[in-house]
Amino acid sequence: MPSRAIPTFLAITFLITWGIVGFYLLAPERALAWFGEISGAHPLFFLATWAPAIAAFALILGYTGVTGLRRFLSRLLLWRAPAGWVAFVLIVLPLVFVAGSLIKGGPVLAPLPPEGAGPVFAIMVMMLFLGPIEEFGWRGVLQPLLQRYVAPIWAGMLIGAIWGFWHLPAFFLAGTVFGGWDFMPFFVGNVVLAILVTPILNRTGGSLLWPMLFHWQLINPFWPDAQPWDTWILCVVALVVVWWNRDTMFTRAGAVTEVSG
Repeated sequence: MPSRAIPTFLAITFLITWGIVGFYLLAPERALAWFGEISGAHPLFFLATWAPAIAAFALILGYTGVTGLRRFLSRLLLWRAPAGWVAFVLIVLPLVFVAGSLIKGGPVLAPLPPEGAGPVFAIMVMMLFLGPIEEFGWRGVLQPLLQRYVAPIWAGMLIGAIWGFWHLPAFFLAGTVFGGWDFMPFFVGNVVLAILVTPILNRTGGSLLWPMLFHWQLINPFWPDAQPWDTWILCVVALVVVWWNRDTMFTRAGAVTEVSG
């Protein structure tokens, strides 16, 4: 895929998401009459969330055809990862949420509803098909293209800023989780998270599986609400990760630059 695809990828991504959310913000009565009240389980909310993936698949098919799409999807099978990064995704990230919750006087795990753990497990599975799907676009397409020009640290920071800004309209939309959050800590958190997932992408040879699992951990309903402390803890973690990986974060040597594996 040529690097000139970057503006098109961003245009499609923002057009879909901001178009859907903007319709509810600018014409709320008509949006409610046509599509009903939006929520985290609404089909249009899924469509808005999937925008980066939709843009990615459209461009890959347009530039490389079905063969290129197969090679791109084969990156889901790159499951080998350094043990340290496996522990980071599976253990450290949950501990960040637990620690942040305890600092603010909250519980170790999110409280279960009266129905028990069953509905929470169902939501956890549903989340696999929500936020992680974004990674087809952000880490699947945009990051390799940007890393052709800048070192991974700067590509991660830029994607994090775009990623955070892309969410902005949702903060004005009642009925979604973003409506009760402050934007600036969330924006900073997106930049930090994009930096953290960058060495995972590159150390696994462009795996899509591990960035998706990383993203899934961020929205796992079993982890307690830790805002804003989770963001500040992750800032410290990111400084350690960048320093530890300074030999690869500040040079393009060894960075993933191909979209189709």
